[in-house]
Amino acid sequence: QVELMESGGGSVQAGGSLTLSCIASVNTYSRFPMGWFRQFPGKEREGVAIVEGDANTFYVDSVKGRFTISKGSGKNILNLQMDNLKPEDTALYYCAAGFLGGNWYKADPAQYTYWGQGTQVTVSS
Repeated sequence: QVELMESGGGSVQAGGSLTLSCIASVNTYSRFPMGWFRQFPGKEREGVAIVEGDANTFYVDSVKGRFTISKGSGKNILNLQMDNLKPEDTALYYCAAGFLGGNWYKADPAQYTYWGQGTQVTVSS
């Protein structure tokens, strides 16, 4: 069983930045994908950024050029740097691990076993 804990959410004005971090209870650092998802009220969870191995990444179109996913210096840390935040980025953000297989670049929530509790990001205009 892997436990994931997100931190770093908060409230910022449009144009601001936040860094989300996800710490896993065990070493999940591997070539298998890990990623960040977000959920808007009344909507299904969507993939925001995925990292596979050390350098392969996926970003949803709406965050390209603004968000950066990376693995921390510790082997069980996953970060999401969010710059130039927009009000439409307001959502509950989740870290995911335990990839089950398939095409990782589809960023499908059903492909992941373990989830954090979520951290709220609120961007005001």
